[in-house]
Amino acid sequence: MLASVSALEGVPSALAAARDGIDARLRDRGRRLTGRDVTRESLWRGAVASASLAGSNCTAADLWNGRADPVATGCLRLSAELLGLLPTWRVSPLQVLARMHTLASDDALPSYARGRPTGPAGAARLRQLAGTLARPTTAPALAVAAIVHAEVATVEPFGTADGVVARATERLLLVDRGVDPASVIVPESGHAADPTAYQEALAAYAAGGTSGVTHWLLYAARAFTQAAQAAPLPD
Repeated sequence: MLASVSALEGVPSALAAARDGIDARLRDRGRRLTGRDVTRESLWRGAVASASLAGSNCTAADLWNGRADPVATGCLRLSAELLGLLPTWRVSPLQVLARMHTLASDDALPSYARGRPTGPAGAARLRQLAGTLARPTTAPALAVAAIVHAEVATVEPFGTADGVVARATERLLLVDRGVDPASVIVPESGHAADPTAYQEALAAYAAGGTSGVTHWLLYAARAFTQAAQAAPLPD
């Protein structure tokens, strides 16, 4: 499935160009020399961008000064723990998705609802997604990350904070699949650069069909290019 959709018209060249841009950005700006401070800054920027896409009105200054609203608090909490989830992700994606939702959830959400799909349909789609990820694929890593993002965001298995979980999953996959091992680029900022285009592309994916998937993947290629430019590396 992943290999076939990544071969749709125009998609291979768009994703290859995006990957070349990411590789060039990381190589030219010294990926091997980046330290934990750069990774922390990238995760911070990602949390700010993801919170904005989720409807938070907090500015970066608000977050820095400890004035985060519940949405932004969840994004920051997830960002802080995200990379530590990688070893578990490789053996149990479902467990990690549940943990992501628990971290991203508003504190007002009852504890029994955190990390749990709201119904059998959502749970089934997550199991199907985990099965797909467990199988070998020739699909480019960017395609895998984009499709998983769209699946979680449009299926909305948890009923709350699904977009936050989807964007965090995309970032984790970029690390896991070797695109950005140090998690330096900021995929969330790539999407926040044009929120309308982001929502339209997700809606196209949700509508289904070849055209919808193609729309999403071509959009994602552009967003990944923006993500590379948002990396906290010296120009």
